[in-house]
Amino acid sequence: MKDNKAKLDSEQTEVKIRVKIPREGQVIGIIDQRVGGSRMLVKCADGKTRNCKVPGRLRRAMWLREGDYVIVEPWEFEDTKGNIMFKYTPAAVSQLKDRGLLKGINSDEL
Repeated sequence: MKDNKAKLDSEQTEVKIRVKIPREGQVIGIIDQRVGGSRMLVKCADGKTRNCKVPGRLRRAMWLREGDYVIVEPWEFEDTKGNIMFKYTPAAVSQLKDRGLLKGINSDEL
């Protein structure tokens, strides 16, 4: 009985979760600074810092703080701005780090 319980505990810690991957034209970023309203400065994986806003349909559904990992969709006509489309949970961030998708972003610099 104890052996089965130990096996179940070890299996539960190794469970992998599904993580949303950015689509074409989107990048992963980390929130560097909240500017005001629904705007934030986001340091993106491509090395740029963008002034991003949260679209109205997501404004109340997504609460964001400095240090949160997000998916940013840069504007087509102005590359220094973008929209925040998704916020990662801490478990999803650890999965992204394991897969090596956060190499362009260093949260220690913040």
